Amino acid sequence: MPYSLFKQRIIVTGLILGLLLASIEQTVVTTAMPTIVKELGGLSDYSWVFSIYMLTSTASMPLYGKLADVYGRKTMYIIGMLLFLAGSVLCGLSTGMTGLIVSRGIQGIGAGALMPIAFTIMADLFPPEQRGKFMGTFSAVFTLASLLGPTVGGILVQYAHWSSVFYLNLPIGIPALLLIAFSLKERTGSEQRHVDWFGAITFTSAIVAVLLALVLGGEPHAGAAGSGWLSAPVIGLLSAGVLLLCLFLWMETKVKEPLIPLALFRHRLIASSSITGFLISAAMFGAIAYIPLYVQGVIGFSPSAAGYTLTPLMLASAITSTLCGRLMSKLSYRSILIPSFLLMAAGFCLLSRMTIETTMTQIVITLILTGLGMGAVFPALGTAAQSAVEWNMRGVATSMSQFCRSIGGTIGVSVLGALLAARTASGLLQGGRSIPADQVQQYANPQLLLDAGARAALPQPILESLQLVFSDALQAVFAAGAVCVVLALAASLWMGNHRLVQPSSDKKSA
Repeated sequence: MPYSLFKQRIIVTGLILGLLLASIEQTVVTTAMPTIVKELGGLSDYSWVFSIYMLTSTASMPLYGKLADVYGRKTMYIIGMLLFLAGSVLCGLSTGMTGLIVSRGIQGIGAGALMPIAFTIMADLFPPEQRGKFMGTFSAVFTLASLLGPTVGGILVQYAHWSSVFYLNLPIGIPALLLIAFSLKERTGSEQRHVDWFGAITFTSAIVAVLLALVLGGEPHAGAAGSGWLSAPVIGLLSAGVLLLCLFLWMETKVKEPLIPLALFRHRLIASSSITGFLISAAMFGAIAYIPLYVQGVIGFSPSAAGYTLTPLMLASAITSTLCGRLMSKLSYRSILIPSFLLMAAGFCLLSRMTIETTMTQIVITLILTGLGMGAVFPALGTAAQSAVEWNMRGVATSMSQFCRSIGGTIGVSVLGALLAARTASGLLQGGRSIPADQVQQYANPQLLLDAGARAALPQPILESLQLVFSDALQAVFAAGAVCVVLALAASLWMGNHRLVQPSSDKKSA
C-alpha cells in the first residue's frame, strides 16, 4: 500500500538526518584529531583513527545490502544506526588511543549500513519519475554536510570538548532512528531466503586484508629496508586477500543464495556503473585529496585557508547533483555522464598544469569546473544500479555500487599517494635544483613545506627547489587522476541508452 504524502515526508526527513550523520562524520573528526592526540597521546596511531573506520565501513557494505534484501531495509538500518551511535558514545568516553580506535571500528561497522540502505529505502519509496529528483537531493545534502564538517568540528573543539564531536551524533541520529522506526512499514518477500554466512566471512576477510595492506603500504617508513609496499606484511596481506577473494568467487557459484549474485554483473548497467564508479572514485578521492596540500605546500597558504580550498568544488557539485536528479527522468544515464566526465577531465588537466605561479583565482575556477562535472556522477550511477534490478535485489545492487566507489577511493588514495612519494623522491635525487646531493635525504619529507616554522627556517633557494619538486610530483598525481576520468568516460559508454525505468516486476516495500 503506498505511503501518504505526510508519511513520505517523515521518512525522507529521517533518511536525510541519517545521511547528514554519515557525511559530516567523515570530515568533522579531522579537525578534532590534533586536540585528541594532544590529550590522549598516541601520535603514532593517528592515522588508524581514520583507517579503521574506513576499513570496517567498507567491508560491511555488501553484507548489509544482502541482509536488507533478506530481513528488510528497516531492520538492518536500525541495527546499523544503533551500532553507529553506540560507537559514537564509546568514542566520546575513550581515555586512550587504543580505546578510541576500537570504538571507531564499531562506529564504522554501523556506518556501513547508513548510506546504502538509505538510498535503497528511497528507491522503494518513490516511483521512477520521482526517484531521480530525490537521489540528486540526497547527494547534494551529503556534499554540503561534508563541507560543513571541518567548521563544525573546529567550533566544537574550541568552545567545548573534543568528545562533543562524537556526542553530536546523538541529537542527529536518535531522531533519525525514531522517524524510520515508527514511520517505515515494509514487508519482505514471502519466500524463505538464507544468507551465505561462509561467503560473507570469506569476502569480508578478503576485503579487510586488501584494505589493511593498502593502509600499511601507504604509511611512511623513514626509508627502512623491507618497508612500505614491498614489506612482508603488505605482500602477505595482499596475497591472502587475493586468495580469499578467489575462494569467495568459487563459493558463490556453488551456493543457492549467494551473498553477491555474480549474475548481477552480466547486466550491462550493473557492470558498467560499477566499473565507472570505481574509476571515478579513484580519481576524485585520490587526486582531490591533494589539492589542499598543493595550496599549502606549493603556493604557501595557511592551513586554515587551505582547508577551505575545496569549498568551490563542493558548492558546484551540489548544484549539478540537484540538477542531475531532475534530468534523469528525461535523459539516459550516458547522456548525463558524458558531459560530466568531459568537464571533470578538463578540470583535472588544468590541475595537472598548475605551477608555483598559479593564482588562487585560477585554482578556484578550475575547481568549479571540476565540481560541475563531479556533481551529477554519483546520483546517476547509483540510480542506474537500482533501476537495473527488481525490488528483492535492490539492496545488494545499491550496496555494491557504494562498495565499488569506496574501494576505488581507497585504492586511489593509496596508489596516487605512492606516486606522489615516488615522484618527490626522484625529483630530489635528480638534483633537486639547488639542493646539495648530501642534503637530499634531509629535505625528502614534504612536511617541511606544510609546517610554518620549518618552512620559514628554510633558505630561500632550498624552499624554491622543494616547491618545484613538490609541484612536479603533484602534477603527475593530477595527470593520473585525469587518466582515471577518461577511463571512467570510456566505461560509461557501455551503459547504452538505458534510462530511469522501473522493472516490470518491481514490488513496493509498503
